Amino acid sequence: MIRAALVPILALAGAGYAAWVVAQGSQPPKVAPPVAPPARAPFAAYIAGAGLVEAQGQNVAIASPLARLVEKVLVQVGDDVDAGAPLFRLDGRDLAAEREIRGSAVLAAKARLDRLLASPRPEELPPAEARVKEAEAALADARRQVELWEKVSDARAVSIEDLDRKRYAAQAAAARVEELKAARDLLKAGAWKPDVDVARADLAGAEAQAKAVDTEIDRLTVRAPTDGTVLQVNVRAGEFAPAGPTLTPLLLFGALKRFHVRVDVDENDAWRFEKGSKAAAFVRGNRELRADLAFVRVEPYVLPKRSLTGESTERVDTRVLQVIYSFDRAALPVFVGQQMDVYIEAKPMIGSGK
Repeated sequence: MIRAALVPILALAGAGYAAWVVAQGSQPPKVAPPVAPPARAPFAAYIAGAGLVEAQGQNVAIASPLARLVEKVLVQVGDDVDAGAPLFRLDGRDLAAEREIRGSAVLAAKARLDRLLASPRPEELPPAEARVKEAEAALADARRQVELWEKVSDARAVSIEDLDRKRYAAQAAAARVEELKAARDLLKAGAWKPDVDVARADLAGAEAQAKAVDTEIDRLTVRAPTDGTVLQVNVRAGEFAPAGPTLTPLLLFGALKRFHVRVDVDENDAWRFEKGSKAAAFVRGNRELRADLAFVRVEPYVLPKRSLTGESTERVDTRVLQVIYSFDRAALPVFVGQQMDVYIEAKPMIGSGK
């Protein structure tokens, strides 16, 4: 009897449990309460947007001008630096050796120019004068020989060929005197101006090459573009720094005297925005932390939205107009890169209070 009644009882219990499970599963899920209550818009009509905190004048991604090893990183995260302060230095041993070579070339070119400008040397003039006098003496002797041969009265004593040789020798001696006088005058005149110009051009070229190496050496030290704060350091000594922009900046730098907020305004609301509109920003997680924003500028190019909130209702294919506002750094306890809820006063939409 007990066994016969047990089976129907178990069947009824199983059916009742199944009905309870189905009833529980068919109920709508409970909406989870927000982690923090959302901020309330301070305007009757407004545009809501997500604002991204950035440095004044935008965050600057510091890159390397040359593809080289990093010799030393000279700053740390959070350091406040002045414009032109060194941030990190690249290895430049080969350029230092090249600078020595270029320096030697400059000295050689300068020595060649100085030699031309200093010519003639005082010691060179006496030998030149002596050579002229020697040639003049030889010319006088040759002419005397011609006179003596021409005075011989007996034509049979002097052959025509010998007399011609004496005359030709006198002419050669005269030409030799003229040659040495011209050489002496050329020596006294000093360097030829075109030669000096060529030497000066060679010196200028050597100095330009040395300055080019100095410029490359100066580029080995990457410096701060403006006064600001080091936000990130993603490079270490001994690592290779590629030239040009990278996916992750070697250093992230920005001026933090005032914070800028880059607000994404949906393209559907862009027509409602007016330049100079009032705006307020709220810190996510604490709607009591609020700051009134000062209008800076509008970037008049509508671009695809990049800063996503992750909400299920958010469109990822939308385009946004970016509006830049600013506020005092001491007004809110926020950091660069943090998202904020921003409300901008706008024209009311027809049939809506927003």
